[in-house]
Order: sequence, then structure tokens, then C-alpha cells
Amino acid sequence: MSKYYLNYLDELESEAIFILREVWAQFDNPVILFSGGKDSILVTHLAKKAFYPAKIPFPLMHVDTGHNFPETIQFRDDVIKNLGLQLIVGSVQEAIDDGRVSEEKGKSATRNVLQITTLLDAIESNKIDCAIGGGRRDEEKARAKERFFSHRDDFGQWDPKNQRPELWNIFNGRHFEGEHFRAFPISNWTEMDVWNYIKRENIAIPSLYYAHEREVVWRQESWIPNSKFLVLEDHEEVVIKKIRFRTLGDITITGGIMSDADTLDKIADEVSGMRQTERGNRSDDKRSESAMEDRKRQGYF
Repeated sequence: MSKYYLNYLDELESEAIFILREVWAQFDNPVILFSGGKDSILVTHLAKKAFYPAKIPFPLMHVDTGHNFPETIQFRDDVIKNLGLQLIVGSVQEAIDDGRVSEEKGKSATRNVLQITTLLDAIESNKIDCAIGGGRRDEEKARAKERFFSHRDDFGQWDPKNQRPELWNIFNGRHFEGEHFRAFPISNWTEMDVWNYIKRENIAIPSLYYAHEREVVWRQESWIPNSKFLVLEDHEEVVIKKIRFRTLGDITITGGIMSDADTLDKIADEVSGMRQTERGNRSDDKRSESAMEDRKRQGYF
């Protein structure tokens, strides 16, 4: 009898598709959290494969801070149109206008933390019982603690010390009314895996991931894009550099790296030699050693 072997990308793909199908089997109203970044694009691509030839059976949800890269918003809208899916948008600006959250002030002000309330409000108002995210364990130490099925209590909070066992790939999605889950089908993928898979599948990604010339400011050991939201200090200077972004968030907190990688092959080669995590240029993660875990405990992605 001949034996059938999967290569490592096929194994990761198979695992992720299995988890996506488990979500659909166990929950009544799941969504994919879609930011326009490579990981949420990858999860959406895997969901498309998981349910083909039917279309993806749940909507995409985007928490819009109002400080996004224009390129990611355009990419998001193109994906929705091409796949014929419903888009749920939670607006941080609306939360500010309604008095639900308060805008940060100062040079390093960001709307990143404000996404927590907006996300939880969107989950509650739309009666979402599972939000599928693109978090990966290799990104950051707090995300390394996540299970595939991550329980959230009726306040939307996460307790890293009280997670359910997932022995033999058995996932427990039972929850009380008001509680919900986060699911992370690509938890076991590395940044290198993501790029190799994107290259293999020829998945379209925003141009921001490719090296290009852009106006930037050197701040907190990375190149922050110049924008109308950026408050410059007297000593700071706007310069033009050829950079690319390894991860995408708000335009005010996402740092770029100097690079000549303008193709997928060059990106993969560049990533293979890097020793710093892709979130190392995110200023929101530099606020404290436990910044990400503190936000996740409150209900962050």
C-alpha cells in the first residue's frame, strides 16, 4: 500500500481548515475579524477553501479606528466585493462621539486600546458567539498562551490561567449566554510559514507589505509613516525612505523597516534572516512588558 504524505504547509492548511469547520459546527453566529493585514487575509483564504464550492458562511468584521492606512481600507472593500460577503464595521470614532471611550492625548496617543470597547460592543450588538482571528503564537508572548478555542467571559475578558484543555484535537465551545469565544486557526503558523503559503497560493496582499518610498519619521526605533494624525516634535524630521511594513495596524503606531524587498520571493528571503519579531516595530507593544497581555485580558484581539 502506498503512503500519502503532506508537506508542512499542507499540514498547517489542513489543521486550520479543520478548526474553521469546527467553529462553523459548534457556533451559531461566528465572524472573521478582518483588518486587511496578511494574517486576516490568510484566514479568509483558508475559510474560502474550507467551504468551497459554497461561499464563506459567515461575515467579516472590521474594527475601524479611523486611523487606518488608506490602502488597507481599499483592500478590505475589494475583498468584500470580490467574495460577496457581508461586512460588519465597528467604529471607534462613533464610540468616541457617543462617550463610550475617550480619545488619548499627546505625542504617543493612539486609538489602539479604544478598539477593545468597540470590538466588545460589536460582538454584543451582533450577538457574535465566536470571533475568528489571525493571531499566531510566534508573534508575541501573550499570544503564545492562547488556545485554538479561547473562552471569553460575559465581560469579554480573557483569563490565560483558566483555559480549556484541547487534548486529541477536541475543542470545547460550550458557553453560557453573554460569553463568547475567539478562535485562532493559524496559531501554529510562523511568519515564515505565512509568507511561504502566500507565495505558494499567490494570495493578493496590500502594497504596504512591499518595499516602496514613503514619508516617515524616526521614532521609538522604527520608521513611523507621516500622516495627518501624527504629532511631530520639534526635533523630528519627515524624510523619504524606501521601507515596507511587516505587520499592519493603525498608521500612527505601525513602524516600517528599511528594505528593498518588493517581491514575495525577496520578502521571504528577508524574513528568513530576521531575529526580531514582526511586532517589534509596533509602538503600542512598547508601552510595557505586558502591554499585549493587559489588553487581551480586557478583550483585545
